[in-house]
Amino acid sequence: MSVFAIETKGLTKLHSKNRGCRNITLQVQKGSVFGFLGPNGAGKSTFVRTLLSLIHPTEGEGYILGHSIREIAARNRVGYLPELFRYPDWLTGRQLLDLHGDLCNLSHRVKKKRIDKLIDRVGLAGRGDEKIKGYSKGMQQRIGLASALLSDPEVIFLDEPTSALDPIGRKEVRDLICELRDAGKTVFLNSHLLSEAETICSHIGIINHGKLIVQGKKQDLSSIHSQVLITLVGKEEAWWKSAPSWLTHCEKRQREGGRTTWVVTLNHLDNVPDLVSYLAEKGLAVYQVTPQAPMLEDIFMYWVNRKGDEKV
Repeated sequence: MSVFAIETKGLTKLHSKNRGCRNITLQVQKGSVFGFLGPNGAGKSTFVRTLLSLIHPTEGEGYILGHSIREIAARNRVGYLPELFRYPDWLTGRQLLDLHGDLCNLSHRVKKKRIDKLIDRVGLAGRGDEKIKGYSKGMQQRIGLASALLSDPEVIFLDEPTSALDPIGRKEVRDLICELRDAGKTVFLNSHLLSEAETICSHIGIINHGKLIVQGKKQDLSSIHSQVLITLVGKEEAWWKSAPSWLTHCEKRQREGGRTTWVVTLNHLDNVPDLVSYLAEKGLAVYQVTPQAPMLEDIFMYWVNRKGDEKV
């Protein structure tokens, strides 16, 4: 049995003017939170809609839980929150979920239990019997998230799930995604908001201009450079000007009292002892050395710029 919840091989969907997604081959492990990242218009939503057979691929293959996306079975255990959601505004939130429950062939008992639980879980307690036309956009996004989870799916596609939410709502959705992960669900998070993926995604894929640039574990992709924060004590001088080649960049951050803090980029973290020895030779006392993990924004820009230079 495949360890992948989602797998594609050269999946392509082209619209007019060759827009869309091209030749995407990726794997999403079961039980992971996969962040599919890219700027607006990069092809993220096209890729998800193709996986869900809402639109048909130009070429290539895709599989969800081992079933071809061309089969109905591929969609039986899937939940989906689209980016551009719109619901019948004459229904109440509870009626919308009741309708979705019927479409999912849930029994009355199971349906009622799940609806009550989800209305509370997505932050709509006390508002479920109000008509959707009175909901704010953020509330509509919350009821859409409840709809996506109603069938208790194994794979959940969330396309920009926090675009209409305030900071509190975004935090609640992040917590919910972590709960789904801890329950063994697979979450495919489509987003251009890197902050949304920073803390919850274990794996990421980066797409730009319709092409998958890179994919893998976030910790592996974060090995883009080795930066350390160093604090020196003593007389300041242009100590970096004659530095060895393994020191590739240096930037002063602040000076306070007799201490100066720098951000230094090295070829590898193995060069840290060499850096300390070099500074000692220059007569500078090292007060502190702290390795710096790159932010997801740094990782994103590194890979986008690198592949852009390579004209992939």
